[in-house]
Amino acid sequence: MTEVYQGSCLCAAVRYELLDEPKAVSHCHCSQCRKGHGAAFASYGSVPCSAFSLLSCAEDLKAYRSSESVLREFCRHCGSTLFWKCSQGEAAGWICVALGTLDTPFKPSKQKHIYTGDSAIWFEAPQE
Repeated sequence: MTEVYQGSCLCAAVRYELLDEPKAVSHCHCSQCRKGHGAAFASYGSVPCSAFSLLSCAEDLKAYRSSESVLREFCRHCGSTLFWKCSQGEAAGWICVALGTLDTPFKPSKQKHIYTGDSAIWFEAPQE
């Protein structure tokens, strides 16, 4: 049986569940993700839109179109970045979930850092 993953924003006004394990787990260093999260990078995992359910009222979400094809959604109360969707290309039909909002423990089998050439100048990746 597939595990159901639940998540929420900081104030818990927005709650959601994933009926599939997040795929394509990545830590994005692009400037849009850094600014959207206020952090060195943003960690996301993707599920098909059909495996995503919003458990709270959609009116608790606000959206920002960061480009012609990308819609980013966040809680209108606490400002937590939650999801983004792309309407074009390979990502169409998928929703990317901010992994820091998951309430169910999740350890991906694979993950990667992307757009590292755009990393914040003040960020130094830890040496292993």
